[in-house]
Amino acid sequence: MKNLADILHGVSIVEITGDPSVVITSVRFDSRRVRDRALFVAIRGTITDGHQYMSAAISKGAIAVLCEEMPAERSAKVTYVVVKNTARALGLVASSYYGNPSSKLKLIGITGTNGKTTTATLSHRLFSALGYACGLISTIQILIGDKRLETERTTPDAVQLNRVLKQMLDAGVAYAFMEVSSHAISQYRIEGLHFAGAVFTNLTHEHLDYHRRFANYRDTKKRFFDRLPRQSFALFNADDKNGRVMVQNTRAEVYTYALRRAADFKARVLENRFSGMLLSLGGTDLSSPLVGDFNAYNLLAVYGIARLLGQDAPAVLQAMSLLRGVKGRFQYAQSDTGVHVVVDYAHTPDALSKVLKTIGELRTRGEKLITVLGCGGNRDKSKRPEMGRIAANLSDEVILTSDNPRFEDPSVILRDMQAGIPPRLTSRVLVVPDRAEAIRMAGARAAAADIVLLAGKGHQDYEEIQGVRYPFDDFAVLMESLQEREK
Repeated sequence: MKNLADILHGVSIVEITGDPSVVITSVRFDSRRVRDRALFVAIRGTITDGHQYMSAAISKGAIAVLCEEMPAERSAKVTYVVVKNTARALGLVASSYYGNPSSKLKLIGITGTNGKTTTATLSHRLFSALGYACGLISTIQILIGDKRLETERTTPDAVQLNRVLKQMLDAGVAYAFMEVSSHAISQYRIEGLHFAGAVFTNLTHEHLDYHRRFANYRDTKKRFFDRLPRQSFALFNADDKNGRVMVQNTRAEVYTYALRRAADFKARVLENRFSGMLLSLGGTDLSSPLVGDFNAYNLLAVYGIARLLGQDAPAVLQAMSLLRGVKGRFQYAQSDTGVHVVVDYAHTPDALSKVLKTIGELRTRGEKLITVLGCGGNRDKSKRPEMGRIAANLSDEVILTSDNPRFEDPSVILRDMQAGIPPRLTSRVLVVPDRAEAIRMAGARAAAADIVLLAGKGHQDYEEIQGVRYPFDDFAVLMESLQEREK
């Protein structure tokens, strides 16, 4: 429980009516979840406007309302607080309500188009191996010490974020690693959080259904670095042309990592195989089970984070050599008959290109590369033809299929993907709308030493169709089909 006036600290108030000293028992922005003596925050969303539900929230027990417009009819028992931007105020209020937990541990935010999940997860594993109690907030899961929570978003809402960070603090967590999505920045979900450091991985074509223009997407990411305090660090990939843009107005201490340019943290890939790679990092050879240049960048970012947080280089490198890959991120296996299987979350043109090029570099003989690819429904449509073109150019065979069509017609999505395939390459492309059937077909067409890439869904263990999530695991379906063939 908190006094309303206390949790409004830092919020720019336009008008207030009622008693500002009322005691609040929770902070809610969903009227359906309001309980007795809650503060209800009316958010203007992309689909609904929370201002329409203020009366409903009050009927369920809200004792205070944070809004952008004072309602015409007001309850004498309710305190109304008007601000210019309730989404931004929600982050500040949530942080204050939970005692500003982010300022009491070392919170590191990782943003960029690709590599967020791997960098955050490997950082968490590294610091855990170094003996620290750690927390993780990622696309795949939330970890509080050893306790795992499922998550549906890359970055949770502001209330959940601060509640989780408070739980981490109570559990003795010293370091927390968190993916920061462009949606979260745009929607002020991270407002009020104190970051000890921020990392920029890269920026490529993604989320243009939401941001409309690439410049908007880039500038949204930049806002994260613009708001960092002086005592924080900003670590960016110097090989990405947008890296310098990210930090041009930051107050934080700036550091770089790179494979190709001069940088504070630099590495060189010496060897690359399906079984792993050998890096020269900081003057020391590092053997890692991870594969590809994109993972070399991820490892570099992890190393930079650890060093900037004061960790000893030899201990960091020793622990890094034991770090395993993240589920659904270039997840590799080999069947009993020698078929190479790669499952990857590649759902952007850049990510798909990098995975396919990495596989191309690992091929040693005349192995056939079969790619199973889909694009999600109700998402950025402009990337579909580009992904179809990339798959056809860099694979021997391509099977286009469904991938979380959501509320879209899968046949429309497939046509969009086919539109990008050059006429000279159409003979190597098959269209199989049923994903399970497409994966089984890929397994049936793969001979010993061939490579099957299942791209797009990665760690996801479901297929989302018309608002329903059906259990589905790419890796399990393919391995089962290969095992059946071997009997």
